[in-house]
Amino acid sequence: MSFITRKTFRLLQLRNLTYSACKIRQYSTKTKATFNEEESDKSKQTHFGFKTVNEEEKWKKVHEVFETVAEKYDVMNDAMSLGIHRIWKDIFIHRLAPTHGTKLLDVAGGTGDISFRYIDYLKNLGPAPENKQSSVTVSDINQAMLDVGKLRAQRQGYTKELSGVDVQWLCSDAEKLSLPDDSFTAYTIAFGIRNCTHIDKVLEEAYRVLAPGGRFMCLEFSQLPNSGMQWLYDQYSFQVIPVLGQLIAGQWKPYQYLVESIRQFPDQEKFKGMIEDAGFRQVTYENLTFGVVAIHSGFKI
Repeated sequence: MSFITRKTFRLLQLRNLTYSACKIRQYSTKTKATFNEEESDKSKQTHFGFKTVNEEEKWKKVHEVFETVAEKYDVMNDAMSLGIHRIWKDIFIHRLAPTHGTKLLDVAGGTGDISFRYIDYLKNLGPAPENKQSSVTVSDINQAMLDVGKLRAQRQGYTKELSGVDVQWLCSDAEKLSLPDDSFTAYTIAFGIRNCTHIDKVLEEAYRVLAPGGRFMCLEFSQLPNSGMQWLYDQYSFQVIPVLGQLIAGQWKPYQYLVESIRQFPDQEKFKGMIEDAGFRQVTYENLTFGVVAIHSGFKI
C-alpha cells in the first residue's frame, strides 16, 4: 500500500471514530436530558386522594369537587359526621377566643361556618368599644363556595349593618394570597388545608399575612392513635360516607376523594412539625373525638 493510500485510510478511520464519538455524546446528552425531564415531571406530581396526579391536575380536580358539592356541602357535613362537625367548630372558635378588634382571615371558609361562629362569639361578649372594629375576611379559591356563604350571610344577618363586624369575601388561592403582609391578628382554616397541593406554602402564606403576635389555628381531620378505633373509623369512612354522598347529594366520587384525602394528610405530630418549620412558635394540638379531628395552634412571634 502506497504512502498516500495509507494516509488516506488513516484519515478515514479517524473521521469515523470522531463521528461515532459525537453520536455517543449526543445520545448520552439526550438520554440525560430525557431522564432529567422525567425526574422533573415526577417531582411535580402529588396525590389526589389515593391517585398520583400532576400538581396542576390536582388543583383542577379539587376545584371540580367543591364546585360539585357546594350547594349540599353543609348538609353532607351533617350526614357524614352525624352533626358532630358543629360541635368541633364551636370548640374551635372557643379555643381561638377572639376579642373585639380582632382582624380574622378565614381561609377555605367559603360557606361561612367559621366566620359566622366568630361573629356570634363577639356578639356574646357584649357591645364593642367605639375604637374596636372587628373584621373577618372569608377567603376561598372556589367562587361557588363563596356564593353559598354570601347568600347564607344575607339570609341569617351576618352583615356589617346587622352584626357590626366588617365582613369581606375574597376569591384567592391559599398558597398565594392576594393580601398584604402583617395584616391580620388571627388566621383560621377548617377542613381545607388537606385539599391544598403544597401545605408548606399555605403555612408560609399564613405566617406572612399575620401580624407579629398573630395566631394561626387549623381544624382538620387527623389520625386516631388507637389502631382498633382507626380500623373501625376507616370502615365507616370508606363503606358509608361515599354511599351517603350518592344518596343525599347524588355524588359518589367527590366524597370518595374526601375520605381518601383524610388518609393522606399528615398525622398530628408531623403536621405540628410543618407548622413549626413555617416559623410559628408555641405550636400545640388538641385531639377531638379520640383524634378524628385535631386543632393545631401556633403564634407568629
